[in-house]
Amino acid sequence: MENSKVSLKLLIDRSSHKVLFAEAGKEFVDFLFYLLALPVGTVIRLLTKKCMVGSLGNLYDSVENLSQTYIQPNKDKDSLLKPEPTWLTQVPLLLTNESQTPVSSEKKYYICGCRGYISDDTTTICSNCRQYMNSEVIYIAPPTVNTSSSDEGGFVKGVVTYMVMDDLEVKPMSTISCITLMNKFNVSDMGAMEEKVVDMTMAEGLELLKASLQSKAVLTSVFLGNTKA
Repeated sequence: MENSKVSLKLLIDRSSHKVLFAEAGKEFVDFLFYLLALPVGTVIRLLTKKCMVGSLGNLYDSVENLSQTYIQPNKDKDSLLKPEPTWLTQVPLLLTNESQTPVSSEKKYYICGCRGYISDDTTTICSNCRQYMNSEVIYIAPPTVNTSSSDEGGFVKGVVTYMVMDDLEVKPMSTISCITLMNKFNVSDMGAMEEKVVDMTMAEGLELLKASLQSKAVLTSVFLGNTKA
């Protein structure tokens, strides 16, 4: 996925060197909405602990450095350090190869001698016969339901162009919304406006994630390098 990229068109005010808004398709908007569902532990790992604002990096370090001796036997530190969004595969996104750990498609289950209970942990002791539940049983998954060919996945529909503001406010694109925006920013000289098509790769995706936690001028910061906007 390192070569994945999505394109968007920026409308730039050259006089202030700021992005007014971006015209974007489904892929970019799905990416933005996906950021809301990223677990905090994944965000910290993606941005690296040193880049985190505040104390979350220290909290991440604390869990990472804590000896397994102090962890409950049925718990795993990776559930906090490397959490896995359950629906991650539904959205084809740029951060996938960094934020997702391969998950086995086969879930194993175990029973004991009395066969009254089932567990996914071989160290579990049956509450009835008090024996370890370590006899593997085969789980047969229900048949996969065929989805319609019109099912695009993700969150938003792909038949619409979206307007993404510099502060990441998202709305469907329309002539009225463009006119309203021009009036809001007091744009009188259209000659000062510049359109620029940019590609967002995983590198820009990570920068956008970081900027979204620190700035109200995210697109300007990431694509124009103007951190003072």
